[in-house]
Amino acid sequence: MRILITGICGFAGSTLARKLLQERDGLSICGIDNLSRAGSETNLAPLRALGCDVTIADLTDPSVLDAQPAADWLIDAAANPSVLAGTAGYSSAKDLLEVNLFSTVPMLEYCRRHQAVFTLLSTSRVYSINALRAIPLTVKDDSYQPGLASPWCEGIPEGFSTAAPVSLYGASKLCAETLALEYGSAFDFPVWINRCGVLAGAGQFGKADQGIFSFWIHRWAARAPLKYIGFGGNGWQARDCLHPGDLPPLLFKQFDAGSPKDRVQTLNLSGGASSATSLRQLSNWCTERLGPHLPAESPEDRAFDLPWVVLDSSLAQSVWGWKPQTSKTEIFEEITAHARSNPGWLQLCGA
Repeated sequence: MRILITGICGFAGSTLARKLLQERDGLSICGIDNLSRAGSETNLAPLRALGCDVTIADLTDPSVLDAQPAADWLIDAAANPSVLAGTAGYSSAKDLLEVNLFSTVPMLEYCRRHQAVFTLLSTSRVYSINALRAIPLTVKDDSYQPGLASPWCEGIPEGFSTAAPVSLYGASKLCAETLALEYGSAFDFPVWINRCGVLAGAGQFGKADQGIFSFWIHRWAARAPLKYIGFGGNGWQARDCLHPGDLPPLLFKQFDAGSPKDRVQTLNLSGGASSATSLRQLSNWCTERLGPHLPAESPEDRAFDLPWVVLDSSLAQSVWGWKPQTSKTEIFEEITAHARSNPGWLQLCGA
């Protein structure tokens, strides 16, 4: 089986490449990356040493995929993953759409030509900002969370509102999802949409607006400045976390299923409510593990910030028998070990 991974040198793409090779024999993995993310170049040599055929190129050029030989499966892990992307100071809206949406078209054309399976790694940020903000929350154990009687206490399901606004980033991914499903239906090739919670683990190029768990632990270990932003500056805002190394068992099941007809094509994948962690809780963990450090408090709210985003991935468990295997503590320990072994990581990845 030949697998093409776009964004292969990123955190998610490189982790998937390694885990896929570990879990199934007879795979041939190729990939494309433009190395635009600071730190992604560190994955190039290790991936090639594993036998991955990595092409350095920009997917916004349609001819790049035209030159690729046929593959059985294309996994799209290439994206600008920042919720602030496309806004002032964080690249232009045009650049964001070219990377996250327009470059999806050549990928789908590639899958149409070769009848390849298409898997899109999407995001929890496709869900409506206003609907998420409308969820009643309480504060318990230094964290926002829905009440026990809330319909969202286990997280938000796939049917939750995706009405605008979702941010330009969220809109780019939501449009890419729709486009992929329409292509698969029109040209009869399998399409799978996997909306991931916050990905986290060792080697992530953590920044505050995309890899918050890695960012926070690395900066804590380095005693670099940290700040609770918005929501009164209390650090109660909470997210779930997911190790991308937990994805391959499900991805293989989706690939092996062949046609997605009569199957759920869009799934939430996350660590769920048990992995939900606020910044204040993460600080408490870091204090015990790494010693004291004092984040500053900045109470002003920002446009795209949300107090609580946790995905319910119970559908993936009931339909596919999938659930995450790596606990949040294991993820935090893995990041901590990486931070201690790589004291210059923040500078390397521009964080």
